[in-house]
Order: sequence, then C-alpha cells, then structure tokens
Amino acid sequence: MKPTFWIGIAALILGAWVARRSAITLSVTATKPNVLFILTDDQGWGDLSLHGNRFLETPNLDRLAHSGAQFDRFFVSPLCAPTRASLLTGRYHLRTGTVSVTQGWERMRSEELTLAEVFRQNGYATGCFGKWHNGEHAPEDPNGQGFDEFLGFCAGHWNNYFDTDLQHNDRMVATKGFITDVLTDAALAFMSNHKSQPFFCYVPFNAPHSPHQVPDRYFDKYKAKGLTDEDASIYGMVENIDDNVGRLLARLDQLDLASNTIVVFATDNGPNGRRFNGDMKGIKGSVDEGGVRVPLFVRWPGKIRPETWIRPNAAHIDLMPTLVDLCKLRFKPSHPIDGRSLVNFLVNKTDTLPDRLLFTHVAGMSGNQLPMEPGGVRTAQYRLVLQKGQTQLYDMLRDPSQTTDIAPGHAQLVQRLQAAYEHWFRDASQAVTRFRPVPVAARRVLLQAPEAHFSGEIHYKQGSGWANDWLVNWQSPADSIWWEVDVQRPGTYQLSLQYTCPESAHGTILSATVGQTMVQQTLPGGFDPPLKPSPDRILRKEVYEKTWAWLPLGRVKLVRGRHRILLRAMAVPKSQVAEVKALLLTAQ
Repeated sequence: MKPTFWIGIAALILGAWVARRSAITLSVTATKPNVLFILTDDQGWGDLSLHGNRFLETPNLDRLAHSGAQFDRFFVSPLCAPTRASLLTGRYHLRTGTVSVTQGWERMRSEELTLAEVFRQNGYATGCFGKWHNGEHAPEDPNGQGFDEFLGFCAGHWNNYFDTDLQHNDRMVATKGFITDVLTDAALAFMSNHKSQPFFCYVPFNAPHSPHQVPDRYFDKYKAKGLTDEDASIYGMVENIDDNVGRLLARLDQLDLASNTIVVFATDNGPNGRRFNGDMKGIKGSVDEGGVRVPLFVRWPGKIRPETWIRPNAAHIDLMPTLVDLCKLRFKPSHPIDGRSLVNFLVNKTDTLPDRLLFTHVAGMSGNQLPMEPGGVRTAQYRLVLQKGQTQLYDMLRDPSQTTDIAPGHAQLVQRLQAAYEHWFRDASQAVTRFRPVPVAARRVLLQAPEAHFSGEIHYKQGSGWANDWLVNWQSPADSIWWEVDVQRPGTYQLSLQYTCPESAHGTILSATVGQTMVQQTLPGGFDPPLKPSPDRILRKEVYEKTWAWLPLGRVKLVRGRHRILLRAMAVPKSQVAEVKALLLTAQ
C-alpha cells in the first residue's frame, strides 16, 4: 500500500485519540464545582432577620442559609484583615504576617499560599471584587496573590461609596453608582464570562463598614422604623447587600450553574457598634463571643442537604481545607495548615468533632513588641478571656452571654488554657518582626502616609493612621518623613509628592534622599482646598476626602535591596511646610 494510506490511518487514529482526550478533559473540567465566596465587612451575627433581628429584612440571605448548611458557632478574628488572612490561607493570621489593620500590619506575606492560588493551580479562573485589606503593593496585592482579575480597593476602608474610583488590577478606574452595586456588577460579569470553565469568585463587600453611606431608599425605610441614623444606615447597607446577594444567586440560575456552584457566605468580625447581636458580649475588636462569632452558610444543591445544622465549633482557619476537599483540588501546602476539613459535616457523614482549642488575638505593635493580650481561647464549653491584665473564664453552655466569671473556682482549667494560649502565641508570632519594608516590585508604587515613619511634631490628621489618613503639622527642618522600602525591581524611579500646602509655604525647599543621592524641589504657590462634601449619615471617625496636588521631586536610581527614602525640608521660610498624602515611585 502507498505510504499516504498509512499516513492517513495514523492521522485518523491520532485525531480520535486527541478528541477523546479533549472530551475527557472537558468532562473533568465541567464536573469541577465553581465557588462563589461572599464576605461582608463589620456585619455581626445579629445583622440578619434569620437570627431574630426584628428590624432588619434579609430574605435572600435567609433563603441561602435554609438551602444549605448553617454553622452554629463559627469563629473569626476580632478585626477584618486578620480574619481575611486566615480565611484565605487556613492559618492563624499571625503566622501569615498579618497582625492588625493599618500601617503595614495588615499585610500578608506573599509567600503564603492562598485559596486563589490553589484554585488557579487547578485550572480555575479567579476573581476578587471588593475589599482586599491584605497588602496593597505587588506581590502582596490580589493579582500577586492568585487573582486573575481584581476590582475594588486594598485599604482597610474606602472614603466614598458613590461614583467612586476603584482599582482594576493595576490601574484606577471611575465607577458609577453605589459601591456594593458596582462590585456586584463586576462579579456578575466575571461569572458570565467564565461560565464555561470553573471559577472561584471572591466577593468581599466593604459594607456595612463606615463611612455610613447608603442610598436614600434603604436609609429612609429604616428611619421610618424609628431607628437612629447610625442603625438605619447600617441596616440599609445590609439590606442592599442582601439584594445584591439575590442578584448573584439569580445569575447562577440564569447561567444554569447553581447546581454546580458552592456558595459560601460569612462575615469578618462582630458588629461595628452596639446593636442587636443575640445577647452576646462584645463587638468588633473584642475577644469576647460577640466580637468573633459570625454567620457561615454553605450551599451546594444536591450535595449539601437543605437545613443542615452544624453545631461543633468551626473557625476561619477551616475554610481553605474544607473547600479544597469539597472541590477535590490538588493541594500541596507551602506551610502547615492550622484548620481542618469540615467536609464530612457538610455531606452528613458525621455530626461529631473531637474538641479542640481555638485561639484569638487582637493587638497592634507596641514599640518593638507585639503584646500577648488581648487574647482568648475557645473550647466546646468554655471561653478564656485575657485582657487588661485580667483572666476570665466563662461557661458558654450555661452562660452564653458571659455574665459570670467562673475563673476563681476553676484554677486548674484556667491554668491549662492560659498555658496553651501562651504556647500558641509564642509559636504563631515568632515570625512577626518590627521592621517591614514596603516592597518596590512594580513600575508604579504609591507609598502611603500610614506606611511612613516620621519625627518631630508631625502627626496623622485623624490620629490613628488608618487607611487614607495623611500627615500634618510639618513645620521645621528638624522634622522628617521616611519610608523603608525593599527594592525588588531595581531601576530609575521618578519621585513625586502628593501634598497640599498653604500659601505661606511658598519657597520651601524639599529634599528626598536615598543613600548618597539627593534630589530637591521648591514648593510652588499654595494649594489647600477644603475637604470634599460627603454624603455621610453620621459624622465619621475616619478622614474625609480631599483634592491633592503633585510635586515632581526628581529621579533616583534604586538598586536591589533595602533602602530608606527620607523626606525633609531644607529651608522653611514661614514655619509651614506641607500636608503629605503619599510619595509616588514611577519607573522610568
């Protein structure tokens, strides 16, 4: 026979083999469940009509809870960034480098393996739409931590919820509408665009975190119920979240993806104020039950029975191993995992779990030390609370509102739990270091005021150095501002100062020094606009928005390694310098 005959036969066989392999691949891909993970910010356990809140209406979240599994006792951290780090890694937040919520202590080390990275390694499209709060600079930002697409913000809070600018991957974009609606629109588009492949869609809404901004129709509804402006705005934001959860679930139905999508809903800490929370003690920031017990709902039609009720204690550290098992992902941990898989509870194979100790810590750095307290330990029956130099013990089965401290009558139990906590703290915090330079690993790096160090009479505008704050009261050549950086992308960078200043600061000479290199620039005429009007329902604790000017300082060459970028005023004609928002590094 002619060679062309055998070539044709071989081609047919090869084509059939390739087609079969492709069909198998498509079949496997199609069976992988999608994951929609919705997280809200400062929504407490009691901020659901499902949980007995007589004012609030959350019909979509209530239906979501009833259609799958509800966790009776699900525990997180008292503050948002630590909770997010644990949810994304399956590890206690201190191990990940995340200590608190601002001044760089919200950052999660880029070496941590996140849920997004695990899903992407398994062929998933990954998207994050909302508040990140685990590092704003590459490689610690969402794109660097496993997300193909990101729309939202990386800071601890945002200043404006209407028609605001948000970060889309590596650039800022203008948006139109209320922020929760905008983020939902982006998540809907992501799910639609990836309907033919498995996806992990993470939607960390920033509501109902302050500032207290909400569309009129939601606010007016709750004001008509006789609530304060604060509660009306918070409940209005929560009902808006509920409406958007309804939109997300409806899109899954429209795309015929509901039966193959795991939907997870949780919140990141206790309520951001004193309101209904099931008679629990404590709010956001507290290591008591009310500061750390939050809702967790998991739905997967056909796999998780409706009205499944999971009573044993569970925690944020359990989410990663649970989702890995549910989705049957290939997974090789890069660091030891603290959590455990709860799959057997979800699929009704067991209803018991050996008791374990769950640990809680909330504190920022104090000088060069990380305080051991406030902290806490939770068992199936007891909660140990360590704070303000006191040690308290509560029987959570007999006294869920923590009204009676029983520590005096249980000395041995207190000693055992306290020793366990101290051992855990020393182990989990051993990698926490005071010196945390900002990574310079991208073409554009914005060094924010809360990341700066400063001397003299300089201080934060708001006082605490939360996100979006800036530096004020710079008056003397003896004062200085500096940023510690770790240059991972060496090259020449343009330095530009984001600032405002009064007219009296005209002629002030500024210098920026890196090693032996100094660049100088003179402040032009004054630029000091008023604060922007803000549609807040109550006065905010955070800073308001302001329009800023930019001053090019000059170019410097940054070699690989750690450096200090020092900002000083060489000459101050009238004891006035500038208010400083940020220093921008732009690769040339």
